[in-house]
Amino acid sequence: MYLLCSSFAETSAGGARNQAHKTKRNVQELEAFSIRCAGESVCLYRLRGAQVNGPRCLFSAAPRKAKRMLFTPAVAASSMQRIQRATSRRASFENDADAFRARRGAVIFDDLRAIQLRHGFLPKAELEGLSQRTQTPLYQIHSVASFYPHFHLVPPPKAEIRVCADMSCHLNGACELRADLESRFANSRTEDVQIRDVSCLGRCDHAPAISVNDHIFTDVTSGHAEQLARSAIRGDDMNEPHPEQARIVCKADPYGDGEKYGVVRKLIQSLAWDDVLAQLKSAELKGMGGAGFPTSMKWDLVRKQPDPVKYVVCNADESEPGTIKDRFIMTNLPHLLIEGMIIAGLVTGAKRGILYIRHEYHLQEEILGEEIRRCYRAGLLGRKILGSDLDYDLEVFVSPGGYICGEESALIEAIEGHRAEPRNKPPFPGQVGLWQKPTVINNVETFINVPQILARGVEWFVEQGASGSRGLKFVGVSGHVARPGIFEVPMGVPMRDVILNHAGGVRGGRQLKAFAPSGPSSGYLPASMIDVRLDFKALAEAGSMLGSGAIVVCDETTCMLDMALNAVRFYRNESCGKCVPCRVGSQKMAEMLARWTQGGILESQYRSDLALLDELSRAMSLTSICGLGQIVPAPIQSVLKHFRAEVDAHVLQSKCPSGICFTAAARRGEAQRVGIRP
Repeated sequence: MYLLCSSFAETSAGGARNQAHKTKRNVQELEAFSIRCAGESVCLYRLRGAQVNGPRCLFSAAPRKAKRMLFTPAVAASSMQRIQRATSRRASFENDADAFRARRGAVIFDDLRAIQLRHGFLPKAELEGLSQRTQTPLYQIHSVASFYPHFHLVPPPKAEIRVCADMSCHLNGACELRADLESRFANSRTEDVQIRDVSCLGRCDHAPAISVNDHIFTDVTSGHAEQLARSAIRGDDMNEPHPEQARIVCKADPYGDGEKYGVVRKLIQSLAWDDVLAQLKSAELKGMGGAGFPTSMKWDLVRKQPDPVKYVVCNADESEPGTIKDRFIMTNLPHLLIEGMIIAGLVTGAKRGILYIRHEYHLQEEILGEEIRRCYRAGLLGRKILGSDLDYDLEVFVSPGGYICGEESALIEAIEGHRAEPRNKPPFPGQVGLWQKPTVINNVETFINVPQILARGVEWFVEQGASGSRGLKFVGVSGHVARPGIFEVPMGVPMRDVILNHAGGVRGGRQLKAFAPSGPSSGYLPASMIDVRLDFKALAEAGSMLGSGAIVVCDETTCMLDMALNAVRFYRNESCGKCVPCRVGSQKMAEMLARWTQGGILESQYRSDLALLDELSRAMSLTSICGLGQIVPAPIQSVLKHFRAEVDAHVLQSKCPSGICFTAAARRGEAQRVGIRP
């Protein structure tokens, strides 16, 4: 996505310079409009292939002479003619000057990506030049560039190997893989190769996963990883594998092989906005990203706001370890996601939607971009949708990286071009959201449920659930299972059915020891609770949560204290650092658990640690700004509740019942890790 920013910027230079600035801004706006109509993010539009320094890239590091030639009077006149022809198509945006000014910082991401693509990192001189060109303070640019793990401020090694360190990959040998790679490259120079841990790469169903120079590879062995690294050192081209496969038919799709977007077509004719909200309320559709807030209530709140400018945002950033369902949905049901966002815009009065996707989902970005372009060609997006007086534009925003971006207000800050630090609440996004305007923010799965309900009826939606629950649920199952993957199941089915039947049970004939119903934020439940239902209320009563439906399975060989430490380290590493309870508390908790895994602690000290952990957990839960800090204690609290004897054995007897924590590999310590840098 290329966010419009400079149409209303003020200049104080002389007439000639003023005209040059205006011309450049007009060309920027024209290109931005083209990208929006193409349905592409700027990563696809400007940075793909040779376009970086090619004719379509207007702001690359081209020679000065070429740049001067770009803005000659003849080119300026031609550009102005094109702008005038496009004026009528973007008139709906021009009543929002304040919002346009506020978007100024968002362009920083596009320029930073372009600079890094050219140089491999962000040279100081380039950042200074960017500051001058965009009239953005250098400290602001550096603040953004230094925050996100996607950007490098110093030249990276020829081969930067990042081994996914979280939950599913951890259960599938990531530590051993990293240790083996460190041995294989023990004599290599740091400028040639660097091996680090990285937070979840979103490939939990194909663990272990690694990233080599930002290209992701799955199901890797040490030998395969070494070949990839040596290829990178030689400077060979690297291609991330995307095997061809047919779209998977899902029960959730009301259209099958027929014409898509039927709900939007009928809605444009009927304009029955109240009926849409009534059906969503009757269906009791809740937010499927984890919070479970009623969708109809959120949409109605935004609809009733008097501000004429509103936005719809889809949170497709899923970065929680084990969470992979949205990736599947965007691959196989992109039309339902886009239709759900269009319906949200029409009902709430928003004229613009932004689909925020994590930067590791390259294939899904392309799939969505193509689907959006198809919608523009069919008249389903843009000005006067299907010949009506209704307008709605939709674009893709590629995340600059970081788990914290999944928090709705941090996501908003990222779109606006800032550090992804959560906002204090209230006000909530429904009233003061993106660019201080009322904003609907929903998860991918929430949006695809809307056209299902409206196309098939509330009764159909209710009947799809089990045991009194409603609708279908996409879940990702990973860890120690025979068939890891994404499954479409009725909401309310027992976990037993999902783990043993759909995912094939625990692999290797081993016994189930524990499972996380929704990644680290849900904590761990013992095997004895496998009959708990996949439902908001049932899991809450079990002391856990439905969350995003990321089921991670642990077999009998798993050390649960080790898994708690792994989860707390993830949160520690992904804390944005804005608030003290989260920033300091997560570090203290990780240090405490690491000390427990090493054993040799006196019983009196252990009791003192438990009291401190209790106090720390309460403080973090009550005082952290956002859900990340509030949920950090969940993994260790659940382990102490259900597996206390195992923790006692570590601390008091220096014994790991699973034989994991006191091995030579475990004592190597934590590798340098890639994540948010507060």
